[in-house]
Amino acid sequence: MDTPRQEPLNVVIFGATGMVGRGVLLEALDSPGVGKILSVSRRPSDLAHPKLRQQLHDDFEHFDALGDQLSGLDACFWCLGATSAGKDEATYTRITYDFTMAAAKVLHEKNPDMRFCFVSGAGTDDSESGRVMWARVKGKAENALNRLGFREVIIFRPALIKPMRGCLPSGRLNGAMYTFFGFFAPLLRPFGMATSTVEIGRAMVAAALGRSDRQVLDSREINRLALKV
Repeated sequence: MDTPRQEPLNVVIFGATGMVGRGVLLEALDSPGVGKILSVSRRPSDLAHPKLRQQLHDDFEHFDALGDQLSGLDACFWCLGATSAGKDEATYTRITYDFTMAAAKVLHEKNPDMRFCFVSGAGTDDSESGRVMWARVKGKAENALNRLGFREVIIFRPALIKPMRGCLPSGRLNGAMYTFFGFFAPLLRPFGMATSTVEIGRAMVAAALGRSDRQVLDSREINRLALKV
């Protein structure tokens, strides 16, 4: 944990049209600790706010063209991701690792003193040598981010996530799954196995403000940090 920020933050968010990203965006919009928000995505969000500026971008393997817009930032909220179901390792690596690092390298060049908040997942394998494909790839992304030299990299590893404030997952199957497991969230919270889109959003804002004393946060620690925003 570093010295907490006093002035409102300028932040960039990737993945704001997804379930977790929308939750993070909503909390950032509500927070007086966040000033300007740049959203980079392939499709526009339906949210409009004086603090929010949206930048549509198709090529997530190349961000050099956005260099000027990605300058002057205090924090990044990386919420872009996809399920590994139905994907081979090369495809999942491209989305989870290649996209992340393409943006992170430009962001570090322009803003070496920024805090980078990365949504990973419970069970991530930072040894990069386990049998579970998605866990290895997530671990590879975490490790690569840590090597870049940002002021701080804060890793979020939620387990069960309860959608709130209309932050629904895409697809009928995912929607049904999250609705079903959402009923169990109150039972799993005492065991540190559940959080919500609201708490992830608030915890990311708190981390960006320098209020986290941990680099890797599981669901229990996410919920605790959310109280510090």
